[in-house]
Amino acid sequence: MFRVASVAAAVALLASPAFAAAPCKDAKGKFTKCPAAVAVTKDAKGKCRVASGPKKGQFTACK
Repeated sequence: MFRVASVAAAVALLASPAFAAAPCKDAKGKFTKCPAAVAVTKDAKGKCRVASGPKKGQFTACK
């Protein structure tokens, strides 16, 4: 019975909106601007490359 209650509580915590949109924080716990997501594109051969920024054109992992 205890396991059922603890599993239900864990599911309720994970489903809460507070965990879905957690803001970025620095090492001291202060709120900071979140880094922009890196845009990835596939070339004609199906390999993924960084689309913009200082690493433009470098190979990267496909997500």
